[in-house]
Amino acid sequence: MTSRGPGKRVRKAPAERRSEMVAAAARVGLAEGLECITLRRVADELGVQSGLVGHYFPAADKLVAEAFTSATMTELDSLLPEEPAGPGGPGPDLGADPGTPLHTFRRFFTLTSSTDFDNVSKLWLNARHLSRYRPVLRDHVVEQELLWCRRIERVVAAGVEAGDFRCGDPWVTAVRILVAIDGTTAYVNTSADRRAAPIAHLTRTFAETELGLPVGTLESS
Repeated sequence: MTSRGPGKRVRKAPAERRSEMVAAAARVGLAEGLECITLRRVADELGVQSGLVGHYFPAADKLVAEAFTSATMTELDSLLPEEPAGPGGPGPDLGADPGTPLHTFRRFFTLTSSTDFDNVSKLWLNARHLSRYRPVLRDHVVEQELLWCRRIERVVAAGVEAGDFRCGDPWVTAVRILVAIDGTTAYVNTSADRRAAPIAHLTRTFAETELGLPVGTLESS
């Protein structure tokens, strides 16, 4: 297993090579759709033989599923990192102390309502459709749904404990928020100008109601 490079051939460790393939497949899936992920396409992206990709992924469905997970986990870690960004961390000034549940959700809803989130929204829509016919992908979609809900639940629970949010069950609220996000992103293939006005703030205002907050509390300042 080698990789072409300027002047010499470099052997890569199996874990590195496999990770490289999943990352390449994730890029294809985000840009063009999961249907476009094939062993040949990933091999072409990496400049290797398709047999090498097939060695690591004898079944293309496994590569598609792992590519979906890779792309959505990268987005989740960006939107709701395990460790909140401290002062000076990335993102706009949202009018709340960095790292607090309020700041975290203001950033989260600002980013998920922007067109920057469109490619990931399309990927989710694409994956949910294909998962009807691909059991391996379906398992990954369910796992990612649970992970996203748990990250949202953690922020909700922290906000309730801090006295910023009010809700009866953080898990139920987290599920409802994720469903609201999914509901709005179902229209992601509609042009941005046509969908923006009616639903631009729907998820944020729904979350404010769920969390017992006045309208506009989670809006970036």
